[in-house]
Amino acid sequence: MSGLGELDHPATPASPGAWDERSGKWLGSQNTSPGTDTPSPSGAPAATPAERPAQDSGAQDAGAHAGPGAAPVAPRRGGAVDPVKALMHRHRELCERAVDPLEIAAGLEAHGVTDRTAARFRHRDVFSLAEEMYARVSRDGDTPARPEPAPAPRARLDWALLTLLPGALTAATVVGLRLTHGQARLLVVTAGVLAAALALRTVLRRGPLSPRDGRNPSMPHAGRHRTGGWTGWLLAYAALGDGLLRAAADGGPDGLPTGTADGPWPLATAPVLTLALACVPAAWCAHLLVVRAGRRLGTSRGLDEFAASVRPLLLGTFLLFLCSLAVLTGVCAAALGEPAAYPATLTLGALLHLSRLLTVHGFTHAPAVVLRAAGAAEAIAPALLLAGRLPGCGLLAVPVDTLLAAWGPAGVPALACGTAALTLLIHTTRTLTRASAHARTDQPC
Repeated sequence: MSGLGELDHPATPASPGAWDERSGKWLGSQNTSPGTDTPSPSGAPAATPAERPAQDSGAQDAGAHAGPGAAPVAPRRGGAVDPVKALMHRHRELCERAVDPLEIAAGLEAHGVTDRTAARFRHRDVFSLAEEMYARVSRDGDTPARPEPAPAPRARLDWALLTLLPGALTAATVVGLRLTHGQARLLVVTAGVLAAALALRTVLRRGPLSPRDGRNPSMPHAGRHRTGGWTGWLLAYAALGDGLLRAAADGGPDGLPTGTADGPWPLATAPVLTLALACVPAAWCAHLLVVRAGRRLGTSRGLDEFAASVRPLLLGTFLLFLCSLAVLTGVCAAALGEPAAYPATLTLGALLHLSRLLTVHGFTHAPAVVLRAAGAAEAIAPALLLAGRLPGCGLLAVPVDTLLAAWGPAGVPALACGTAALTLLIHTTRTLTRASAHARTDQPC
């Protein structure tokens, strides 16, 4: 990106054909002797390696037309360097691969080229600059034929059936948990959790919920950030957190109930089953977003137009997922005879869904940070309650006690996951509405 910054900002003195804002003119080509890097006495910067062949050939042609005894003709001075052509040379692969100007604009946007940068190339915005670059590709002579636009990804039976597997295995584990006792119950729970975790991992590696790095080959992806541990902690807290928080509020280890059918404290299975079954609507909503955004990418005439058309689509698919999650929450709670924990389940589901959407499109840093923050907040709540029981540390438990008195144990995960989900929603509406986030890919969905 360092070389890109010099090229995309022609005002820098080292860039050939730089735009001089003081004089209001493009700087001319550099006066150098062929094959040397020594600048001319006028103080102009040295010619770049890409320009030297043209200067050398010009000098040779001039010498060829001169007479046998004539002195060599010096290279011609003052020829202005085309800055757009230099930019096309820097992004040559992007220009050759693009099937429309919007794809070039998306690639430039992914590399940090803004409307302000485009103004230095005498264009009103990035899309106008991309239109000129797209129109001039065919003039280079040796450019290959442009590929056909990639077809819209279709729903496939394999991933459609695969999304049912985590919910089915979780439901079987819940049934086995209620029908067994003692050591048999421990074995059933262990085997069920491992099987559901493997099924969920497979779902996240195939289909619409799998990250596709080829979606935008020109986008510089950051390093992968692993969030599996924090996701597992959030799911475990959904099942055990309320009971743990009640036990901590009742006085720590002395307040833990004993002899219950579910273990040391009550186990909430409805939220976990709901989130496992939610893999189905999550996959279909992600697929719908990819298909519709791809169509917008082919019909939009600018980056701003694309963002305006994708934003309601993104929010609509997100609301569709929340409605599906709310229905599953009520059905699972009624089937298992547990109270429907709508706030905690909906906020956690929204957080996980938004995190996955960003990961699918190659943005992994923000989900990792937000998931860690939500998981840490849920872990700190019972720790503060236990620390408040120590002599002289009663003030530590006041915030959590106040929250428990107002909203109950479900208020902690609802507040932590709700704040995290809202943060990710704002970030998502700014990130996934860019054309660079939806560039075409050859990997089927």
